[in-house]
Amino acid sequence: EEAVFLRKKITLLRAFSLLIGSMVGSGIFISPKGVLKNSGSVGFSLVVWFACGLLSMFGALCYAELGTRITKSGGHYIYILETLGPLPSFLFLWAEFFAIRPANSAVVSLAFGRYMLEPFFAPCAAPVPAVKLVSLLGYYMVLTLNSWSVTWSARLQTALSIVKLLALALIIVPGMMLLAQGHTKNFQDAFDRQSLVLDKLPLAFYAGMFAYSGWFQTSFVREELVRPERNIPLAVIVSVITVIVGYMLTNISYYTVLGMQDVLASPAVAVSFVQRAFKSLISVVPVLVALSCFGTMNGGIFTFSRTLFVASREGQWPPLFSMIHIRRHTPLPAVMLMFPLVTAMVCIGDIYHLMNFFSFSRWLFIGLATLGLIVHRHRHPELNSPFKVPLFIPVSFTIICLFTVAMSFYSDPVNISIGCTMVLSGFPVYYLMIYRQMSKRCHFLWTKLSAFFSPLSDYLTRKLQVLLEVVQQEIKTY
Repeated sequence: EEAVFLRKKITLLRAFSLLIGSMVGSGIFISPKGVLKNSGSVGFSLVVWFACGLLSMFGALCYAELGTRITKSGGHYIYILETLGPLPSFLFLWAEFFAIRPANSAVVSLAFGRYMLEPFFAPCAAPVPAVKLVSLLGYYMVLTLNSWSVTWSARLQTALSIVKLLALALIIVPGMMLLAQGHTKNFQDAFDRQSLVLDKLPLAFYAGMFAYSGWFQTSFVREELVRPERNIPLAVIVSVITVIVGYMLTNISYYTVLGMQDVLASPAVAVSFVQRAFKSLISVVPVLVALSCFGTMNGGIFTFSRTLFVASREGQWPPLFSMIHIRRHTPLPAVMLMFPLVTAMVCIGDIYHLMNFFSFSRWLFIGLATLGLIVHRHRHPELNSPFKVPLFIPVSFTIICLFTVAMSFYSDPVNISIGCTMVLSGFPVYYLMIYRQMSKRCHFLWTKLSAFFSPLSDYLTRKLQVLLEVVQQEIKTY
């Protein structure tokens, strides 16, 4: 009885909650160890944290301008498609689906499982099989909620954003109190140059940028935002500044209470902090951290499903994934597609190896997206964007991203090579499935194969469409 399309249900408050909820997740409770290990000292690690925050602000401002110039949802994918063309956008989609997003979701899920079980097994470490089981249960709960309702997913994100800020406050306040009382011994010789290894700095930046990642989330749901020209820049600026201040104070609190060696030795930094600072809340803070990770999982599923939805609508992904549930108005097939890969990575993955594995591909394509902003400005000088940043911001952000990606080959050649191979493996798929320009003999064979498999593909699509109760979007929303 009513048209089927994605409704504009994301207000300014929900956009702010989506950004806060996506940025403040497992990163600030996992990454301090990775940043400290690869930067070598307390002082340099704090410099890395601030530099990552500043870099995130640059990237967020670039994406805010892209969001006012390009009116489609889809985030990195649609920005690369509209500015640099179909090949790099497909390579991003390929790497995002098979490497970046499942690895990122697995990292956050494993952090959720670890912190959720920590109070029940302290002072011992939680068993790895139990952590992975709870991680998967949490991921499946979020998956079900996003399949059920856009409104309730957004409401949950708002509520969990408050929980995240409360969790940070419980770490910041006692640390600042101790610092005010003169507990500064852990900051002596903070900038020890002997422990600084320059070729490890890209890995420190990867760990820090992982904690800040999420500043781009509103770009994925642009078509569902209320007044996007106003709300995207406003939500981005306020949320990133909030997170930078919160992260800096949180890290200072960690070092005030724990010190460098304790942070490096801790499997869960926030839990070690609570054990040292105030034992009365030993069972509360890990649960708050776990809920924080839960919110990050919710934001990740909410936004990435829109990437698959838009890619399908643009003809670079199977058509089933551009369909919407006829009553729930959720992109159900796109939401459900990720769970097999995430399940596999949770079962076999390790947090820090997964982090380096997906960081290469992610920052490569984010750098390409901001390069696309420069290209788009050059091609369309007549376009009056309601929000515009100085040119040095996208230029400097792009150079830093691509330089860090290049340097990471020296820091972690194995995982980075795997990520690079994953990106390059998309080339033959693009030319066979999307571009379809080949020799006459190959074209003949491909035509025969397509004639055999197309009816089967169409049959399966129709059956799944009936089973999932989904149809194509009926109203253009961009």
